[in-house]
Amino acid sequence: MARRRSLAGGAAAAVVVLAAAAAAFLSLLDGAAALHLCTDRLFNGTQGRHSDGLPHLNQAEEATWMGLLPRRAGPRDELDWLALYRSITRGGGDVGGEPAGFLSPASLHDVRVDPYGANMYWQGQQTNLEYLLYLDPDRLTWTFRQQAKLPTVGEPYGGWEAPDGQLRGHFTGHYLSAAAHMWASTHNDALREKMTKVVDILYSCQKKMNTGYLSAYPESMFDAYDELAEAWSPYYTIHKIMQGLLDQYTLAGNPKGLEIVVWMTDYFSTRVKKLIQEYSIQRHWEAINEETGGFNDVMYQLYAITKNQKHLTMAHLFDKPCFLGPLGLHDDDISGLHVNTHVPVIVGAQKRYEVVGDQLYKEIATFFFDVVNSSHTFATGGTSTMEHWHDPKRLVDEIKISSNEETCATYNLLKWTKEGKYADHYERLLINGIMGNQRGKEPGVMIYFLPMGPGRSKSISGMPTSGLPPKNPGGWGNANATFWCCYGTGIESFSKLGDSIYFLEEGEIPGLYIIQYIPSTFDWKAAGLTVKQQAKPLSSTDSHFEVSIFISSKGDARPANVNVRIPSWTSVDGAIATLNGQKLNLTSAGDFLSVTKLWGDDTLSLKFPITLRTEPIKDDRPEYSSIQAVLFGPHLLAGLTHGNQTVKTSNDSNSGLTPGVWEVNATHAAAVAGWVTPVSQSLNSQLVTLTQRDGDAQAAAAFVLSVSIADGALTMQESPVAGSDACVHATFRAYHSPSGASAIDAATGRLQGRDVALEPFDRPGMAVTDALSVGWPGPATRFNAVAGLDGLPGTVSLELATRPGCFVAAPTTAYLAGAKAQVSCRKPTAAAAGEDDDDTAFRRAASFTQAAPLRLYHPLSFSATGTDRNFLLEPLQSLQDEFYTVYFNVLTK
Repeated sequence: MARRRSLAGGAAAAVVVLAAAAAAFLSLLDGAAALHLCTDRLFNGTQGRHSDGLPHLNQAEEATWMGLLPRRAGPRDELDWLALYRSITRGGGDVGGEPAGFLSPASLHDVRVDPYGANMYWQGQQTNLEYLLYLDPDRLTWTFRQQAKLPTVGEPYGGWEAPDGQLRGHFTGHYLSAAAHMWASTHNDALREKMTKVVDILYSCQKKMNTGYLSAYPESMFDAYDELAEAWSPYYTIHKIMQGLLDQYTLAGNPKGLEIVVWMTDYFSTRVKKLIQEYSIQRHWEAINEETGGFNDVMYQLYAITKNQKHLTMAHLFDKPCFLGPLGLHDDDISGLHVNTHVPVIVGAQKRYEVVGDQLYKEIATFFFDVVNSSHTFATGGTSTMEHWHDPKRLVDEIKISSNEETCATYNLLKWTKEGKYADHYERLLINGIMGNQRGKEPGVMIYFLPMGPGRSKSISGMPTSGLPPKNPGGWGNANATFWCCYGTGIESFSKLGDSIYFLEEGEIPGLYIIQYIPSTFDWKAAGLTVKQQAKPLSSTDSHFEVSIFISSKGDARPANVNVRIPSWTSVDGAIATLNGQKLNLTSAGDFLSVTKLWGDDTLSLKFPITLRTEPIKDDRPEYSSIQAVLFGPHLLAGLTHGNQTVKTSNDSNSGLTPGVWEVNATHAAAVAGWVTPVSQSLNSQLVTLTQRDGDAQAAAAFVLSVSIADGALTMQESPVAGSDACVHATFRAYHSPSGASAIDAATGRLQGRDVALEPFDRPGMAVTDALSVGWPGPATRFNAVAGLDGLPGTVSLELATRPGCFVAAPTTAYLAGAKAQVSCRKPTAAAAGEDDDDTAFRRAASFTQAAPLRLYHPLSFSATGTDRNFLLEPLQSLQDEFYTVYFNVLTK
């Protein structure tokens, strides 16, 4: 987050510096060297193992490899780190001098995410803490001990951490980072004990091998890497281990973390120097033309601590020139590049500017993020399909594929927090691209991809097999047997939810910038103040987003400047800001409200207008101009809908863009509010689920009355697990037609009364139809809800209001999941006698046990008018296994 004054000014002063830097890049990008694709070299021989078959306007070729001198190193004793550094920088040193003033993020030790309103941030943090405490240090380090020839303890983990996995050890590094951030955020003693044990074991492994090398796999992986043979991203894994250990040092104060990283750097710097000496620096650039993670970033961090020239040069050596060079020339052709290979390099480029003041690298990072945000991001703020960027502003082609938005890339994009203009993007991406990546409150159950297409689901994201690396990362993972890269970044993301809320500005009058509105408490030591913010839980019927900020003195307060962000999604027209009840003047959306005073017991209240709006997909072809996403403030809304009317089960997904399941009717609407309306939370009292058992015994299989996703008919389905898509289809809104009053008695909780309409949960305003075995379209059916014909307490029977004596009934034979319900009528003689076997079976089939609804409306629920059907819209982050559609084809004529 840059200082506001540096955002508005300083451009002229940098012109000469940037012009010189660009000229330096032009000289580096001469035509003497061989052309190469700036992509993962391991996949070139297979036309890209990550290939998804999408068309591209042109390939993303670098102009050349950087023509750095010397092309071959001289005698070994002549190649020192200072000489190599000077050769990389053409003898000119770093361009730009000291970096401009930056705000400092508040220490996680001073920020506590609060449980106010049972908000999703606190819940996500707690679920992640539970998982970090569950993980076993001995299992996390099993392969490290095996590599060091130390006795192993217990059993190794599976998935990508299995003993034969080429990325084994990466998750352990992520664990150390996540645990360090979580400990700083909570000071949980049990977690500190666990993470300290992991560091101790790694320390003993490195000591045993006694070369500085530390990994969960042998050095032969790096031998293959040096020979340009296949080795799955060894420096990527080493970066994760180094970063985790460095975080243990910087955040948890463990000196062993720094000691291990310094020795590891000695080992790997020797390897890199040897490669350059025996071949050339060109060979090194070619070798790093694969996924190396943020190796440059962690080296810049290390240099900031040690001031060792070798560490700085190692950082420069992993600034990928074939990628950063064209960006330095404002070439925005990133199509075809592997996203999570390159975003960490950009994060490292930003760190280069922060550490050594190289203005060009700040310019590169800013230009890159502007390119991505303007041309390659979905409505979530995230990016990538099949882990790659494709043609700019051609995202309609990408949503046909379920492997959208790799969450590793989302994690790395969220490391970009230093510029004020990206604060709104950070908010959007955090809410929509991170917060829904856990499966509810289940510790250690997360996703790899976040699908953006019609009729997709997190539960089957990335499927069918997409050609990605081994053990295909589809659907929800497993707490013990997955450990994808996105698991590692996932546990980090949910460990540092407090790291971008508050930013500090030093000076005679200390300054505070409140960037994100997350219920939390901040101990502002420099100002002698405690800052606590609470955000009123938001509902779909609200017209304002309300935040209260309480600032109290700890007894030694001094004048301070407090700045709060005015989100770009709101408007100052109708916005209200008060300090202790006195109205304040607001500037404009996207700016800050600034107040300087001697703070005591003060309350700053903010009310930002919040409305519905649509946002077009990033696709510049005119025929796709009608494809829009719906947002409520920063919250992306998804419609509950399967992607194809011919699917048979909840495990099927969309094979194309079926018009009827993503078209909305806005032909007579002047604004989005004309076809999207709020669903009140009060309607939760009208929801019900109806169950039966296949037999009299409690042990008999439980079934629920459901709406078929294939044709809309009423069917009997096995009782679903919580959070599954089937819960949606086994929940009904019961109301009296046409009044809309609840058909569930408030006093007894019983479904009862005449002229009852049953509305499927995901089709607001569309009651079940008269053709029960066919489904929609058709006239709405009205029922008389009466006491169950079986005479048992708590049961209900549904008699057709227009056909007395005829009831909705489960099949009396072949009671199988998916069997259609039917309309059955009582025989007059049987009804009179009430004793024969046929009537007993009928009465049981026509009686349902009223149960609590399997699904409730989210507080941010809306109804959208569709062309073939209506849609229930809910926040994307709130969904688990439900099938959904993010982008709608909005028909206006």
